[in-house]
Amino acid sequence: MTVLVYIGAALAEIGGCFAFWAWLRMGRSVWWLGPGVASLCLFAWLLTLVEADHAGRAYAAYGSIYIMAAIVWLWAMEGVRPDRWDLIGMAMCLIGGAVILWAPRSA
Repeated sequence: MTVLVYIGAALAEIGGCFAFWAWLRMGRSVWWLGPGVASLCLFAWLLTLVEADHAGRAYAAYGSIYIMAAIVWLWAMEGVRPDRWDLIGMAMCLIGGAVILWAPRSA
């Protein structure tokens, strides 16, 4: 369930940030901001659903999923194929995120 929440949060965050990018950098209408803000609120709410003892660890692990989503966005939405360094960096981040979230810890 955690991975699904993270994926939903990443999509919401990227969508919200892109709305601001479109308005400021692409000359789109100010009306893009309404859905952008709503999407960013959805992102923040979704992160509260993660089963983690501490918010900082949940956010740190989420960062790895966001990096993966950004690389997918680069390819799917911007038409730029990730190179091997993008993929290696993404894999390293995903491994790091998994360690942060799921490593066994003593109480």
